[in-house]
Amino acid sequence: MMTMHAFNEARTRLQERTHVTPVLSSKTLNDEIGTQVFIKAEHLQKTGSFKIRGATNRVTLAKEAGATHLLAASSGNHGQAVAYIARTLGLPATIVVPEDANPAKLAAIRDYGSDIIPFGTTSKERIEHAKALEEKMNATIIPPYDDDDIIAGQGTVGLEILSQVRQPSTVVVPIGGGGLIAGVATAIKSINPAVKVVGVEPQEANGAFLSREAGERVSIKASTSVADGLRSSTPGQLTFPLIETYVDDVVLVSEDDIRDAFTFYLSRMKQVVEPSGAVSLAALRAGKIEHHPEDKVVLVASGGNLDLQSVQQYLSPNIG
Repeated sequence: MMTMHAFNEARTRLQERTHVTPVLSSKTLNDEIGTQVFIKAEHLQKTGSFKIRGATNRVTLAKEAGATHLLAASSGNHGQAVAYIARTLGLPATIVVPEDANPAKLAAIRDYGSDIIPFGTTSKERIEHAKALEEKMNATIIPPYDDDDIIAGQGTVGLEILSQVRQPSTVVVPIGGGGLIAGVATAIKSINPAVKVVGVEPQEANGAFLSREAGERVSIKASTSVADGLRSSTPGQLTFPLIETYVDDVVLVSEDDIRDAFTFYLSRMKQVVEPSGAVSLAALRAGKIEHHPEDKVVLVASGGNLDLQSVQQYLSPNIG
């Protein structure tokens, strides 16, 4: 069970290692939507995404417990975060990545000094492979999302939102494996239950949406969504009950919606937000988020790591 004590302890561990990311706004966006919109800019976080929060919390505790080698399974952002904090704390790390991983994310993992093992294309495949390697490598696994310490670290995003935006009405959060939204929703609802928390997935990677419909965790086939960080096969065993308890709704966005949002960030706000991080804006602009003129809607822009050689494929066909 997640507690406010766990979130506050995580916040203390993160103080010297991570940024308190800014909240951005755009008059153009406010005028388009007809309400106040705030962007929680996790794409400006160290290593380029929110993942450094959970990784820092978990790795710090792992080192205190005697870990000598770290092992993680990641589509990219979690791997970068583990590689970064491992180097910072003087620990070697190995990252299991999908065979079709984003080249820019792989380059960053290598630059942080970690070894890379490509395996499979789904989150389930690489997580299972990492578990198979754990004993052989005498390593400590740092899970990407399904871990209390990871969830507590990600929940600090929610604590910061409540301290930066006075009385938000709705907080919109991307969903992959569910660590971010589980932490954010639990932290926010523990302080102010009146705030709505809405999760967003791509239509082509809709594991949490289908799981909520079924009332239990379900798995989906490998996805090719442009939002590569949200292609999880299924929500986590720990994250899904928290999503069920604290998240008000989960909505889906199309690939075109995601490209439109990515393009808006780049062209109108001059912000590099990767497609996975842009799904919250995609949902708002596509009319999937209920709001009123007096509301304050907070969008979590969860990351900004992308392959510059692939920018053209992320752009909306309607640009210009």
